[in-house]
Amino acid sequence: MDLSSLLQALIPSWNSAYLLLGFFAYLAIAGSIVLGKLVPGVVLADGTRLHYRCNGLVLLLLLVALLGISAKMDFVSPTAISERGFELLSTTFIFSFLVTLALYFAGCKSQSKSSSLKPHTTGNLIHDWWFGIQLNPQFMGIDLKAGMMGWLLINLSVLAKSIQDGTLSKSMILFQIFCALYILDYFVHEEYMTSTWDIIAERLGFMLVFGDLVWIPFTFSIQGWWLLANEVELTMTTIIANCLVFLIGYMVFRGANKQKHVFKKNPKAPIWGKPPKVIGGKLLASGYWGIARHCNYLGDLLLALSFSLPCGISSPVPYFYPIYLLILLIWRERRDESRCAKKYKEIWTEYRKLVPWRILPYVY
Repeated sequence: MDLSSLLQALIPSWNSAYLLLGFFAYLAIAGSIVLGKLVPGVVLADGTRLHYRCNGLVLLLLLVALLGISAKMDFVSPTAISERGFELLSTTFIFSFLVTLALYFAGCKSQSKSSSLKPHTTGNLIHDWWFGIQLNPQFMGIDLKAGMMGWLLINLSVLAKSIQDGTLSKSMILFQIFCALYILDYFVHEEYMTSTWDIIAERLGFMLVFGDLVWIPFTFSIQGWWLLANEVELTMTTIIANCLVFLIGYMVFRGANKQKHVFKKNPKAPIWGKPPKVIGGKLLASGYWGIARHCNYLGDLLLALSFSLPCGISSPVPYFYPIYLLILLIWRERRDESRCAKKYKEIWTEYRKLVPWRILPYVY
């Protein structure tokens, strides 16, 4: 695709706007109706505490079922998203921009009487719009569910396109299975997300909204788009090796996050059948957390790699996600180390001595 064609494809259309508005309308309406476990979030820095309705799995399955029925009845085309990829990308970007502008002005209005509000200099305006003013990532009942659901919908539309074009391959099937399992697992364990950094510390600004609505669904699905235009033949050995990378990554990622979540709820709960080792009464040093201080990042990286391996090694394009994630997680790990050193002081020093490895044992 040349530059002229790319620019033409990026022009938003009413059809892409209708698709996007329909998606968010579904999340806002169904999200407020569909029942789910009500989970209390952690107490935030400003003293507030939200309760989160964990109904994402039901919402996702219901949405996929409704779209499947609609496609069967010719109400919608299963390839509507894959045929309007660039249009939807630009439309979603514009939507994110407008939403965060509205959130910014709403935040300014609610804090207009607060003595803590910064003077309205140009630098402060940009900073507050980018990082946000208000805590708690929700907007009209829509939260971090949107990006993960959007990722799956894009993948399914790409799958439908490959079937329609007669280009469905083992590589595409493997990529689709791995991503679908990862996304479904996210919603099965949605409760665990209530204690993550994005929930407890990030403010709802353009950075978070863009990351959730644009970055996650449109960049994490690059491998699928690439496989639509490129044929990759996988041997049985390659397929088995790819499956092992996914399974090991999932075991480490989910196991580490579950151990941390259980420890926060019950610090005396056994880890791998033994009483947990705790540093200073605060830091878990058993299980995966006794192997590396950020072992969950290793699992996440292996999972990201497994999404790209079905594309072979002929091009770096499908490896954008794992490369980006590696850079992000190393930066985040450094930030976490600094934050924990300030928060836990000598306890963190003791933990570092006991668990010297950051992410990958004996390497880093």
